[in-house]
Amino acid sequence: MPPRADCRQPRGEDTTLHTAGPGHTVVCQVVTGLGGVGKTQLAAELAHRYWDEHLVDLLVWVTATSRSNIISAYSRTAAEISGVEDPDPEQGAARLLAWLAATDRRWLIVLDDLADPGDLRGLWPPVPPVGRTVVTTRRRDTALLAGRHVIALGLFTPVEADTYLTHKLAGQPHLLDGARELACDLGFLPLGLAQAAAYLLDRNLSCTGYRTRLADRRRRLADLLPDDGALPDDHQATVAATWALSIELADALKPAGVARPLIELAALLDPNGIPATVFDTDKVAGYVNSRVGRPVDAEQLRDGLQALHRLSLLTADTSTGMVRVHALVQRAVRDTIPDDRLPELAAVAADSLLTVWPDIDRDPAYTQTLYANTTALHTTTGDTLLTPDGHTLLFHAPTRLGETGQVNAAITAYQRLFDTCLRVLGPDHPHTLTTRSQLARWRGHAGDPTSAATAYEQLLADRLRVLGPDHPDTLTTRHNLAYWRGQAGDPAGAATAFEQLLADRLRVLGPDHPHTLTTRSNLARWRGEAGDPAGAATAFEQLLDDYLRVLGPDHPDTLTTRHNLAYWRGQAGDPAGAATASEQLLDDYLRVLGPDHPDTLTTRHNLAYWRGQARR
Repeated sequence: MPPRADCRQPRGEDTTLHTAGPGHTVVCQVVTGLGGVGKTQLAAELAHRYWDEHLVDLLVWVTATSRSNIISAYSRTAAEISGVEDPDPEQGAARLLAWLAATDRRWLIVLDDLADPGDLRGLWPPVPPVGRTVVTTRRRDTALLAGRHVIALGLFTPVEADTYLTHKLAGQPHLLDGARELACDLGFLPLGLAQAAAYLLDRNLSCTGYRTRLADRRRRLADLLPDDGALPDDHQATVAATWALSIELADALKPAGVARPLIELAALLDPNGIPATVFDTDKVAGYVNSRVGRPVDAEQLRDGLQALHRLSLLTADTSTGMVRVHALVQRAVRDTIPDDRLPELAAVAADSLLTVWPDIDRDPAYTQTLYANTTALHTTTGDTLLTPDGHTLLFHAPTRLGETGQVNAAITAYQRLFDTCLRVLGPDHPHTLTTRSQLARWRGHAGDPTSAATAYEQLLADRLRVLGPDHPDTLTTRHNLAYWRGQAGDPAGAATAFEQLLADRLRVLGPDHPHTLTTRSNLARWRGEAGDPAGAATAFEQLLDDYLRVLGPDHPDTLTTRHNLAYWRGQAGDPAGAATASEQLLDDYLRVLGPDHPDTLTTRHNLAYWRGQARR
């Protein structure tokens, strides 16, 4: 939840929002208005008051910029309430909504910065007397506003703007000369006034002096405004000029020259939260180094970020490790980036996101944040990352989304990427074909193996035509097709396909290549699934000898093969042999992986099962 704003002015809408509290009939309010008018601050003031005065027992703040964000936040809240984490975030979201409808505990849900009313379909909080919902959004769609109490938040009044500047500049009253005129020039936009005041204080510049400089600068912000909630025409360039002047000041602060490259980087990413570590990578240091012409270390990068924080160009929240930048600031900054610099900057941002992406995604919320930044980067840079070679991040991000359980989100992301690849690169480009493969994969993981198999069958025909029968991608597609045939209920067909694939793997790669060994493992498995467990056990026994020779006894694939051998021995009617093999395997898992590794725990489970089957 955002903190209370510095020198925040009480507004008439505060009263409107506060009076719909406990004991009142209004339980769902939508705060609408253009960006920068203070919608989030209005909701945050209410939330802080409710929490500080113990008016609610549960307070949930959701950054509602996408449906997946909302579902993820709901699911995390359900887990915190119940102590039970759902593997499917949508189930967790449904549990939270059911709890809100049934509980007698007082709650407040804030859905901040709703981007698309459709994202709340089926996710609106219930309307019991003990709870209330506040939504902030730039949207004014009838579907969103109808039947709900709407607060249209506008600009500061002249009195509010004047009072704000008076309070902000109280320590240096000589700077107030021309304050009322400056407020008018800035269109009474709260965000613009906050940034201008910071510039005045750091430069010891009067409001009149600021107005003179402001009049000389024009930007193209009007060309990049959202379709709904546009700023008044006569104030657009002025607001952009304010941010340009603030960037000048931040860039002049020590370490000089570092702030501008950092805000340019931030301008390409998600305004609602960028991991601060993104700005700390070697790639960013190298880019800033090339811009300022001297070595730049991590400490200077952090100082440059702090300079931007001081000028209110962004908020660096040390408690969450996140950096937030207002979307209009980003648009103004992107206007200043030369076209010939954009590809390099986009690549630096993509490389940095990959750098901070953990090898193992243990935090779905963090994964969602990284994905949101990837989406923003792709949106702000167009097709820059797709050509000529296609940046790894574009394919990495949706895959990792799926690996954290957000399978439907992964499908949506890959469908969007496929449409872009098809439009930009054509149907036969390797990236287009790769995206089709990923779409098929995640459709299978979403519970539709038949669709996955059909998609891989169609893809195989194109791989053969474009790449030929022996290309690695063609062979991989055959592997995937065989696998999903088996998952779709045709184990015999899967076994036959893997047998045919093995012959080509042996011919193209040789007997000891990892892909050849993997194909043998799959062939053994599907033989067993097709009704020949003894044949599967024999095949795994032969495969184990080769894994021991090629990879050694402690390699994960060797240990997995021992697990499979034990399983199929048991399935073939030798539960005692399976128990003995599992017991021996457990000793090695404990030694190699430790007692708490999932594979160790699975082996303990299997050992107990086979002992029971053997009546030991």
